[in-house]
Amino acid sequence: MQLIDGKETARVIRAELAGRAAAFAEAHGRRIGLAVLLIGDDPASQVYVRNKIKACEETGIRSLAHYLPAATTQAQAEELVRSLAEDDKVDGILIQLPLPAHLDAKKLLALIPTEKDVDGFSPENVGRLALREDCTAACTPLGIMELLRRYHIPTAGKRAVVVGRSNIVGKPMALLLLNADATVTICHSRTQNLKDECLRADILIAAVGKPKFITADMVKEGAVVIDVGMDRDEEGKLCGDVDFASVREKASFLTPVPGGVGPMTIAMLLYNTCAAAERRTAE
Repeated sequence: MQLIDGKETARVIRAELAGRAAAFAEAHGRRIGLAVLLIGDDPASQVYVRNKIKACEETGIRSLAHYLPAATTQAQAEELVRSLAEDDKVDGILIQLPLPAHLDAKKLLALIPTEKDVDGFSPENVGRLALREDCTAACTPLGIMELLRRYHIPTAGKRAVVVGRSNIVGKPMALLLLNADATVTICHSRTQNLKDECLRADILIAAVGKPKFITADMVKEGAVVIDVGMDRDEEGKLCGDVDFASVREKASFLTPVPGGVGPMTIAMLLYNTCAAAERRTAE
């Protein structure tokens, strides 16, 4: 079994992007700008935002962090997003989810112009992905595709099974694999004979949010297993959706948790931001 090192791969990608960011700054007299909006005091969200800001600094991207209190009204939040949308020095806008319950995330996200949607969540970007057109794809699935590419894992003609159908991971993951000529099956909570479906997979993507849900008896010998989960086990230790200890005996490639898919998500956010800036300023 070969371990897929997302942490090291992300480091290499950030170094590559630093070159692009420096070239952009020299050509345009300003740095690429990513605006990050955090509303409320969710601890996990604060950690995510700190990590994103740190990664921006390492890459030479200007991070514009906006921290608003949990009591922020819908109107106040919308006013800020509109101002960022109109700011020509802002190339990407990221609204950190989840938002406080009284805020309408869908309305706020809809205010982000498609060309500044670096999360790849806008209906237009999702539609373009489905149509196999040029678009910004969601960061986590895009990061997984980049891991497969850099580890020379073929997708064309392979049977891929995605366990999970979220708009953030499962659905865009399936579309990206389909666009890469894999034969794709999406499984979810209502799937019958889940184990049998997983056993058919040459490439198995676990994105269900249940600790150690994928066990060795669900994995075909020699399968590539990608673990998107970020969970806590019964002892409170960080783990993924895959039972790493048992599955490593059967998988040909396997991502660890932590250090697998997680670092790639932020790396691809920076990639999407660089690409957005370059598209917006292309002559």
